Amino acid sequence: MSDTVDVEEGCGNVFADIGLPDAEEQLAKAELAIRIVNAIRSRRLTQAAAAALFEIDQPKVSRLLRGQLTSFSTERLMRFLTLLGLDVGDIG
Repeated sequence: MSDTVDVEEGCGNVFADIGLPDAEEQLAKAELAIRIVNAIRSRRLTQAAAAALFEIDQPKVSRLLRGQLTSFSTERLMRFLTLLGLDVGDIG
């Protein structure tokens, strides 16, 4: 039994590395979501408070916090960042 492990260097986008379609968009959405989640946590917002700020229902905030991003467009995530008072100019 060998103790060596084959390692393949990624391209910097895990979504592209695993062959998902729209990898660049998926990465952008993930980066936006990370910033949103960090802002919600640092401000100690409840899911209900974040939902009110974003004008969405609380279950959608819950999905966002769990990284379930398929129902969120990139534009919508950028709007959430803006509502949190954060700059979206340095994403990606």
